[in-house]
Amino acid sequence: MKIQIINGPNLNLLGKREPEVYGSTSFEEYFEELKKQFPQIDLYYFQSNVEGELINKIHEVGFDFDAILLNAGGYTHTSVAISDAIAGVTTPVLEVHISNIYKREEFRHKSIISQACVGMISGLGLKGYELGIRYFL
Repeated sequence: MKIQIINGPNLNLLGKREPEVYGSTSFEEYFEELKKQFPQIDLYYFQSNVEGELINKIHEVGFDFDAILLNAGGYTHTSVAISDAIAGVTTPVLEVHISNIYKREEFRHKSIISQACVGMISGLGLKGYELGIRYFL
């Protein structure tokens, strides 16, 4: 099984940015834990702050991988293009958010990408990625 994790803008700052919201662990550190926890799965990680690069990665893996876990960050609420990219591929995409988007500013309550995803995990911290992997298992 091959699963691609894709993180969007500002998630490269995990471990440094707002630790009270996002924790003190970098995603790279957490990703190493995930690979140890799921040795039977080929896990891949990609992060970009650039919308087009996220779309390109979805296109690249969206026909050959078994699953995509996508945290589109702020693009969740603004990117019709990412939603269209998800809808255009055959690999199922699960939307993941570290924070509870419904406990944040009102503009974050609307996800443009949700309609193209198989589901959403929000507000469970980094544990949401592990739960997403378990869903696809």
